[in-house]
Amino acid sequence: MKSYLIIRRAHAIAGVIGFVLILTFWTSTAWAELFGTYEMIAAVKQNILWGMVILVPAMAAIGGSGFRLMGKGRDPLLLAKKQRMMIIGPNGLLILVPAAFYLNSLASQGLFGFSFYAVQMIEIVAGAINLTLMGLNMRDGLRATGRIP
Repeated sequence: MKSYLIIRRAHAIAGVIGFVLILTFWTSTAWAELFGTYEMIAAVKQNILWGMVILVPAMAAIGGSGFRLMGKGRDPLLLAKKQRMMIIGPNGLLILVPAAFYLNSLASQGLFGFSFYAVQMIEIVAGAINLTLMGLNMRDGLRATGRIP
């Protein structure tokens, strides 16, 4: 029982860390694009890569602990969370991580052309999707544990 509580707590902490980091990346990107200079955009792209040193392990911890906590459960809230994770994970690994590296590479060279902004828009949309799905997962997790109705 004690290990279950530890896993549950680790899951919650990793979830908050992941959500806050993605929200920070997303809002920093939007702010820099709307109000910043090219230098600020390049700095944001560089800092996002550094933030991934924390984000990637946090997301792995969320997924691993979530599947462990769920077990073979059939609770509709938990099944919905699992379905969302099947979008969040690939979206992050196949779209957001490569986009972050590509955008940082272009920004560090001062190449703010069509390719940069096309990938930037994809990254903004994919990030918004992950934030939305993660928010829904947090809500359902709180509902499943009885912390909110």
